[in-house]
Amino acid sequence: MTYAALRISAPAKVNLHLAVGPLGADGYHPVETVMHTLALADEVTIRPAADLTFTCTPDLDLPSGSNLAYRAAQAMAQRFGRELGVAISVEKRIPTGAGLGGASADAAAVIVGLAELWGIDHGQPALREVARALGVDAPFFLTGGAARLTGRGDILAYPLPPLDAPVTVVRPVDPVPTAAAYRAFDALPRAAASDPDVLEAALRTGDTRAVAGALYNAMTPSSLGLVPAIGDALAVVRSAAGVLGVEMSGSGSAVFGIFTDPHDALLCASAANGAGFWASATRFSPSGCVAKPL
Repeated sequence: MTYAALRISAPAKVNLHLAVGPLGADGYHPVETVMHTLALADEVTIRPAADLTFTCTPDLDLPSGSNLAYRAAQAMAQRFGRELGVAISVEKRIPTGAGLGGASADAAAVIVGLAELWGIDHGQPALREVARALGVDAPFFLTGGAARLTGRGDILAYPLPPLDAPVTVVRPVDPVPTAAAYRAFDALPRAAASDPDVLEAALRTGDTRAVAGALYNAMTPSSLGLVPAIGDALAVVRSAAGVLGVEMSGSGSAVFGIFTDPHDALLCASAANGAGFWASATRFSPSGCVAKPL
């Protein structure tokens, strides 16, 4: 069968709220999180081909089998009994090791793209099951927008109204290894978690200032201990004109600030670039991975 070529956006995410429980017997930490997708996105392209081929630009120096997008293609073929006659390319715009979910978004983009090419209903539970097997964040990117998630961060509790506001993302040079961040978290005294109800109420009323004032991430102290430059990044964003609230995303090392004026968000990104950070002025997005014909 000949398939039309597709381009799929694979958005970054930030955690507006991230509470982490104690390490469980299964070796994982239970989490309660509210995530939101961004307009900042990788671009995944799927074209007809004789066999499965995979490229990533820039090259992440990973074997194909270690790349979540490549593994997503294999998992989809196995789940739905299909032959993989496609060429998949990923153009990376989301920095890696940043807590922005880029690898999981790429995997979800491949799932969405192949489902579109093969005529599979995007609402099929099987797609979410494939995504959950690949990574805890991957299921969220199938729908995106804003949502509360539980479990390991892979169980959708319920969607929330997305926010429309400018965001600046700033990432230090050094990444934060996720496993090391959670080990450091376990070694620190456990503080009482913030209640996400205030944040959720603010999302439901579209109150940008209240959302920004309710940001919370239990991982920030432990990740800051591993990569002190996170503190410098937070300071750069906090000092920006017009910023309403600042927090780290995931286990880091990226931080983000919420604004009301996109010009202020651009100025913040420029200042962060000048200070030696990677930075991008973007917006919240109401969408997850979206496939469009080339």
